[in-house]
Amino acid sequence: MAASPRGPLISRNGWLAFGLAGLVVVLDQAAKAWLIGPFDLIDRGPVRVLPFFELSSVWNPGVAFGIFRAHGDLGRWLLVGFAVGVVIALGLWARRMDRILSAAGLGLIMGGAIGNNVIDRVRWGQVFDYLNFSGLYFPWVFNIADSAISIGVALLLLDSVLPNRTATP
Repeated sequence: MAASPRGPLISRNGWLAFGLAGLVVVLDQAAKAWLIGPFDLIDRGPVRVLPFFELSSVWNPGVAFGIFRAHGDLGRWLLVGFAVGVVIALGLWARRMDRILSAAGLGLIMGGAIGNNVIDRVRWGQVFDYLNFSGLYFPWVFNIADSAISIGVALLLLDSVLPNRTATP
């Protein structure tokens, strides 16, 4: 890896962010492929796993929790473009990240945005959700990418309130 006068092009924690993003995309898309394909969740209908949890098939045309619904092709492609822009901006930020929690948070957010708001929207025009915890009175159905985004935001918030851990001379 070529180093610039300001240091490496991508920091060690930047690589962590990009690795986590890739892992989230693979896990998210693999779960969706299995549930839609061999498991056939769409035709099978809801499958109770635990008294408070079931696998359900829900197509979400919006973003987080169904808000900002993409009406028609224009809305769909605007959401895809916005997500790509966000991922690029977060990637530029992540490549020089020195705090591990923030790097992990950015990686989770990038992976979730790519899995849901880029790949799913390009493939199907909407997002496939399947994790249903309505037995716990949680009214939304979500997926691995949604979870990664939520955990990533929580890690960024947590890291912002923790004291700075950089060494002082």
